[in-house]
Amino acid sequence: MTGSAHLRELGEFLRHRRGQLTPAQVGLPERGRTRRRVQGLRREEVAELATISTDYYVRIEQGRLAPSPAVLDALVRELRLDGDQRKYVEGLVGQAARAGRRRTPRRTARPRVHPHLSRLLGQLTGTPAIVFGPRLDILAWNPLAARLLCDFAAVPEPERNYVRMVFTDPVMREVYPEWEDVARTCVEVLRMEAGTHPTDPALTALVGELSVTDQQFRVWWAEHRVAHQDFGSKRIAHPAVGDLTLDWDTFRYAGAPEQQLVLWSAEPGTRDAERLADLARGTAPSRD
Repeated sequence: MTGSAHLRELGEFLRHRRGQLTPAQVGLPERGRTRRRVQGLRREEVAELATISTDYYVRIEQGRLAPSPAVLDALVRELRLDGDQRKYVEGLVGQAARAGRRRTPRRTARPRVHPHLSRLLGQLTGTPAIVFGPRLDILAWNPLAARLLCDFAAVPEPERNYVRMVFTDPVMREVYPEWEDVARTCVEVLRMEAGTHPTDPALTALVGELSVTDQQFRVWWAEHRVAHQDFGSKRIAHPAVGDLTLDWDTFRYAGAPEQQLVLWSAEPGTRDAERLADLARGTAPSRD
């Protein structure tokens, strides 16, 4: 594989980003009173801000040229990219350079959960835990995670993907009262992964499937928003124990870099912790 796929993705991202900005936002004066034919910044305006030639910038957007570190820094600054966006574009340029020097190993469609992680899941009885693989494929889980979210075992293995389930499983829409926030974050995390593996056939198939079946996914994917999240909190509407808000944390396992363990927890002594304990015991308290 060459770096062309990474550079094309970089060009698409930059093109979309300049379309989100106005001259006033980046400190450029409005020139004349003629109606602008493009939404956002023009290519020549981005080139002017980054102090490079328009032709140089055009070739970057077309995926024909990798920007130098200095030019990339200038584009990050002038296009007002945040931390996740900067990490995304730097990753694309780095991946393009590495792909040009060596052949990238073909990614497996769905790895098996690492035995050490599988053993750990069996020992976590009071903490919901899930092991995610590439593309947020669900590789393994403990019984409490299934009680908290849904019966993952009832989902056919090829369809056992967290993003797919968030968008296609009605149960997930009921579990998450702030479903739209959860779904948007899924798209942003998946887009970040696409920057690292833009030619991953399983990822391409997943994006294609969801783009066809869900209009919201299609719109959000086209926005080119990216995110990297290792922790956060989610509110869950559970049919047995009631509403609870849990913190979640991600732990990446060095023995299997593309597998991550996600644990859910609650502050001790809170009602959320009590309800999580009730769920672990299989009891349903009266709701107040």
